[in-house]
Amino acid sequence: MVRDWRKAPLTPVDRALCELAEKLTHRQRQTSPADLDELRARGLDDPAIHDAVQVIAYFNYITRIADALGVEPEDFIPPWGSEESS
Repeated sequence: MVRDWRKAPLTPVDRALCELAEKLTHRQRQTSPADLDELRARGLDDPAIHDAVQVIAYFNYITRIADALGVEPEDFIPPWGSEESS
């Protein structure tokens, strides 16, 4: 999943959340109510959708802050998906 979430054995709701995360990250202006309807169709209620959007937005925000300030990853933290992080 670390390398390509599309190839991971995800549940339908997790796949829909990943699709929304990708869209909000790369094409946020193309997001529409239909994207939220897809999550509702997968069983998420509005509070759960709100929470998911908050988490997605936070990660996008903090990544941009770190990139803008030139924050380097801590060298004691293994890269995500590496043998060391397992």
